[in-house]
Amino acid sequence: MKKRGKLAALLLLSLTVVLGGCKVTTKNEATEAPANTSTTTNAQQTESANDSAPVDIELLGMSANEADLNIVRDQLAKNGFNVKLNIQADYGSFKSQQDAGNYDIALSSWTTVTGNPDYAVRSLFKTGGDYSILADPEIDKLIDAASTQTPEQYVDTYKQFEQQLVFDKAYIAPLYNSLKAQALNQDVLKKDSVRLSKSRSLVWEDIDFNDESKRATDSLVLQSTMPTLTSLDPIKGNDGSINMINTNMYVRLLNLTDDDKLTADGSLSRNFAIEAGNSNYYFILRDDIHFAQIKDKKAVDTGERVGAEDVVFSLNRAKDKNSVPDHRTFTLHEHIKSVEAVTDLTALESAKLASGESVKAALENGLDTKIAGLTADKTQADHKSGNYQVIKLTTTEPFPQVLNYLAHQSAGIVSKKQVERINTYDVATFDVNKDIPYGDQNTVTEGAQYNNTLYASGPYILSHKNDYEAIFYKNPGYLKGTSHEPKIENIKVRFIKDADSALAALRSGEIHVYYGVSETKFDVVKGDAKLSLQTLPSNAVAYLLFNTKNRPVAESADLRKAVLYSINQDEILAYYNGNKFKAISTLSPLVQTGLELKSDPAKAKEFLDAFKAAKK
Repeated sequence: MKKRGKLAALLLLSLTVVLGGCKVTTKNEATEAPANTSTTTNAQQTESANDSAPVDIELLGMSANEADLNIVRDQLAKNGFNVKLNIQADYGSFKSQQDAGNYDIALSSWTTVTGNPDYAVRSLFKTGGDYSILADPEIDKLIDAASTQTPEQYVDTYKQFEQQLVFDKAYIAPLYNSLKAQALNQDVLKKDSVRLSKSRSLVWEDIDFNDESKRATDSLVLQSTMPTLTSLDPIKGNDGSINMINTNMYVRLLNLTDDDKLTADGSLSRNFAIEAGNSNYYFILRDDIHFAQIKDKKAVDTGERVGAEDVVFSLNRAKDKNSVPDHRTFTLHEHIKSVEAVTDLTALESAKLASGESVKAALENGLDTKIAGLTADKTQADHKSGNYQVIKLTTTEPFPQVLNYLAHQSAGIVSKKQVERINTYDVATFDVNKDIPYGDQNTVTEGAQYNNTLYASGPYILSHKNDYEAIFYKNPGYLKGTSHEPKIENIKVRFIKDADSALAALRSGEIHVYYGVSETKFDVVKGDAKLSLQTLPSNAVAYLLFNTKNRPVAESADLRKAVLYSINQDEILAYYNGNKFKAISTLSPLVQTGLELKSDPAKAKEFLDAFKAAKK
């Protein structure tokens, strides 16, 4: 018993010493403690440090946009981010990084080359869109609703769309809307022959030399930044590597004017008409365009007319997701229900426009010879005798914007006969290592795989290319004897990745037109007497696109909004001397919704703090 008593006393003494060696703060004492008294533990100090530590974020972009990347990096750094720049040399490597998910935010851009708002959003933000990384039913619903509305109706719908896309869910952070600009050597080229269109790509067939005697002997030299071409099949790509090329290699049912109005001028159609109800669309075809092909690296007329069977074939495969492997543009044409050649003349007489005029009368407007008969056989069409081909296109629902999509390069008309001859593979089991599809860029690249099987319906055809340049020749069967017959026999497109090098090439006379001059170089162009600068407000918008798959920004709207409110568009516009304009989304050049993004560091901090708190 005595031993137990001594042991208890010893334990009590030890406990007293231990308690005396540390201060135990009660709840009341903690509340009443002076502000300058430290009561934090090591764990609390670490947590506090983490609260103030910058949040890591990876920004992906191309070297051509390095100035924008640096501005965005600095703005994010001021608002609590530690920015890692992932700068790629060209679009191909940028896309590879994006596809691999090696980014939190990517500096992206989009140009609405069809001039209609549905195109500005459908491919980018609708579930299943060819460039979409979103799957949001609310966003999908608004896109589909606006697509069926008139301009007077869709403004409010698109405003709701922008509110959700940018402010409520922060899927993108807008940067700016750009001017479209190009510079040309006016000592060599007729200035007025070089068109600058708001949406349409550069129109090659109109360009002419000051000295017309050089048309057959000298090359028109243009430039592009991308030597690797996605595909020369117009439905398999929709990017900067091939948009201009395919636009000039394949004719379409319609074109856009320089100010984005729909026109049959310079297209496969002589006229077009819309039946009352906005679901049936009619096109009366020309019979003076032939496919060109390459023989011994020169262009020759195949003798095959571009006709109704080619239109039906081209548009049916354009709307069919499974018509080719890696179909990139099917969402642009998913509103097409059917395409057919009309052979019953009474059907054109009974179909009426909203005005009450017959479709037949509308199609005959301005024709030298009225419609006397219709044929499904393209070899029998003869406008001089009044025997025409007419195409009827029906949409899945009333959808007037379908006409703008028909002016897009992906609606280019290919040869049914040639494409079917080349594409003999099974789409479901397509093997990229052995199957060679129509339009494969390897077939036009100099070397062992060269085997040019292109049939071009447009003003020019690509003969061959390497990493330095691509060589095009005039289609000898394209609108011969008309104002749209190509002026210049041969075009070279030089591949120059660096913007400064491209401008230097223009100034030295190595190239004749520099398409896409940066606003920061306007003064250089204006200061060179032999150069002429052309500009107009464009449909191009730059924005930050968030990774929605495998990074924290995919899960946290708070993190995305912290980035959003860190963006100061005024600073960006100041850098470009007022040659950029504020934007909210890719719709901004087309639809004025009245929404505006204002930089707000307090909001950025609030959302960043919310993101940090949620991680604990």
